[in-house]
Amino acid sequence: MRLVENIPFFSIFIMMAGGIVTPLLGGGNRARVLHMVLVGAVAVMSGLLLGYTSDGTCFCFMMGHFPAPWGNEVRAGALEALMSLVFSLVMFLTVAANKRSLEHDIPSERAGLYYVMMNLLFSSLLALIYTNDLFTAYVFIEINTISACAIVCAKESGETVAAAIRYLIMSLVGSGLILISIALLYCQTGHLLMEPMAGKVRDLASSGKDLFPLKMALVMMTSGLAVKSALYPFSSWLPGAHANATAASSSVLSGLVLKGYIILLLKVYMRILGMDLIIRLRINDLLFVFGILAMVLGSARALQQHMVKRVIAYSSIAQIGYIFMGIGMGTRAGLAAAVLHMIVHAVTKPMLFTAAGGLMDCCGRQKEIAALRGSARRNPAAGAGLVVGSMAMIGIPFFSGFISKISFAMASFHDLNRAVLVLGALAVSTVLNAMYYIPLIIIVFSESGPEKADYEAAVLENAVVPEAGEPVRDFHFTAAMACFMAGNVLIGTYYGPVVRMIETGLANFG
Repeated sequence: MRLVENIPFFSIFIMMAGGIVTPLLGGGNRARVLHMVLVGAVAVMSGLLLGYTSDGTCFCFMMGHFPAPWGNEVRAGALEALMSLVFSLVMFLTVAANKRSLEHDIPSERAGLYYVMMNLLFSSLLALIYTNDLFTAYVFIEINTISACAIVCAKESGETVAAAIRYLIMSLVGSGLILISIALLYCQTGHLLMEPMAGKVRDLASSGKDLFPLKMALVMMTSGLAVKSALYPFSSWLPGAHANATAASSSVLSGLVLKGYIILLLKVYMRILGMDLIIRLRINDLLFVFGILAMVLGSARALQQHMVKRVIAYSSIAQIGYIFMGIGMGTRAGLAAAVLHMIVHAVTKPMLFTAAGGLMDCCGRQKEIAALRGSARRNPAAGAGLVVGSMAMIGIPFFSGFISKISFAMASFHDLNRAVLVLGALAVSTVLNAMYYIPLIIIVFSESGPEKADYEAAVLENAVVPEAGEPVRDFHFTAAMACFMAGNVLIGTYYGPVVRMIETGLANFG
């Protein structure tokens, strides 16, 4: 075995070890530095793994010496390496950009615990990317659930605690459905490793026997992961959790956590059940319908919001709808478009939440959009990030979102009836996106009127900016936002290698 084939295990292990070591470090700054060093190491290793698997190479790594059905196994190919690289870069930039706001939002005595949860959360995401057995997946789903709820309520307020409780309740419902599904699949197949389980499922599907238990397992698995990934109408928990948490937590939850569950869903569909069975049972049609509903209704609800982070949170519901719509097409082109949009959203939405946090910081942490008038003039980096992220979500050419929307449109033409629905939903969602993002940009770049003077004086003592009108000077924030913006534009203009890597990864993913 080559050393590079140990990277999936080492990536998960060092983040878990970081979670154990962090409480021993004491201060929050040392915990933050350790977290960023470990995430940076994972990014480097993921880059090496991507280079190793870019030619279509994939491999399995058995944990311990126990074969199926008891052993634990990880599997890596180009798609897993690409997602690990994107996730680690986004996590690194998110923590770097929000250094100042985290110091303000998280009490110093709890900062170390916050980074414990961030380490465990990222470890669980890597495990969901690499795992090749359902038992390991479920263990890390629970770690993910607990750590995600913890980073929501790390910011001490009644709103965050209430949002975390709602999040926990819905997540536990999803976990219960997933656990019952795994139990049913184990009873039917006698395996927990994905490849042996897939063989048994194929035998069951071709035997002509009653498939009701298998159908129930599939419905429960799909429903559980849909709840956790906030597919409409199971998304009621998302706006409160993402809007009330600190900007770093919102960025990680929206940009990364939701995608981890979708990756696991793709594994279940492609490695265990097979897309032919998914299409035969019409599960893809349900995902397609719910995805389109999410695209339109999520955008419509965003248009009704008056708080900036709630606008971005409801926008996430719409973007998750895009991904499920692509999966629901049931074709390789649709899956490729869905994965591309996962990457686009993972890069864009943390930038938007971070930009929103920066704009709120220089306005006394006011949440209302109207209170952010002129904030981009005080924090130009946040204003620029908001513009780039908004253009990407709307789908303006040369930004990342344009490429993924074009990919969805092209993928839909395999079925002209669906193409009409896809193109119509894309058009409606794009118009709605423009209707709430463009006014937001105009407001934050507008000059503050005379009536704002008293307000600015009143919030001055809570603002991050030393004096009203003085621009923010935060190297970490500015550098991270510049990297986010560069990555977004790079995907939008030099998308060929990313698309080819996705296609290579999907060819060996099942």
